[in-house]
Amino acid sequence: MSNPRARRIADRIQVVVAQMLERRLKDPRLGFVTVTDVRVSGDTQHATIFYTVLGEQDSLAGTAAALDSARGMIRSEVGKQLGTRHVPTLEFVPDALPETARHLDEVLAKAKALDEAVAASRVEQYAGEPDPYRKPREDDDLDEDDEDDTDDLDEHDDLDDLDDTDGPAEDASPR
Repeated sequence: MSNPRARRIADRIQVVVAQMLERRLKDPRLGFVTVTDVRVSGDTQHATIFYTVLGEQDSLAGTAAALDSARGMIRSEVGKQLGTRHVPTLEFVPDALPETARHLDEVLAKAKALDEAVAASRVEQYAGEPDPYRKPREDDDLDEDDEDDTDDLDEHDDLDDLDDTDGPAEDASPR
């Protein structure tokens, strides 16, 4: 319904039908009805009116029967209020939006419960060490490591001495 004229007609039909249901229709089968949407065809010859009913399934059936019997009176009032040459035919359709929303809420609640169950059963275990970050050394560890470092220096000094005896030392001066 990209036609702006059709959208204006649909909005006006929604207001007129809602006022009719509230003030003029006195059918006892008519429940608490809310007009949720109206869709008009591109040529404005047909209007589909979506409605919801507060209550049980039997109130929905009674409301559908009441709207079907009052269709002619509602259409004549819509024709008077619109002031157009051709009055669109009216079709009343129960809106499936509340049931769909209720179903989606149930599915989301079920998914949330499953996620909570998985989170409760999860055991946090890391692949490496429990604390992979290095901690600062304590003073006792430094004293032991200092003795080991001096032994390593002595070994490196011996290697340097071997290099001097094996061959001529390279001179750092340019040739």
